[in-house]
Amino acid sequence: MAVAANILPAYADPATRFGSEPKRLARLMELNVPREFDDVALARQVANGLPTTVVIAFARLLGRSRVIGLMIPEATYRRLRKEGKPLPREHSERIYEVGRVLDFLAQVYHGDLDRMVDFLSGPHPLLGGETPFDMARSSSAGAEAVLNLLRRAAAGVPV
Repeated sequence: MAVAANILPAYADPATRFGSEPKRLARLMELNVPREFDDVALARQVANGLPTTVVIAFARLLGRSRVIGLMIPEATYRRLRKEGKPLPREHSERIYEVGRVLDFLAQVYHGDLDRMVDFLSGPHPLLGGETPFDMARSSSAGAEAVLNLLRRAAAGVPV
């Protein structure tokens, strides 16, 4: 089983969660990072381009068709993987933003992947009828809208 899918059970117990948001995101993206990995290091990694392996890590979680094609064109992914180049900044930022949503969602649903995917897949009235996944991958503002919705839910506000 994939590393990303294996870390989801850790979200079920706050005592076993692994530190800061950058470290959790690195685990979700299956990045090999130093122990001191922080938000500055993550920002640099995203700005310089995430490795193509993050595409596969997210495809394992969300399904290939949600990642390859919707988040990054298949031809671009194949070319970059073949050439051993990182993702362009635009695609790295999109994956990062969706990763932030996945991280928070995993906390809300205690790592239950089925519930996470159900939430991401259903149109939501507070998102103008769009699915949280489509909203999150559209832009950083879209990801923030989904995160705000999740924060409200986590605070007990009906959403």
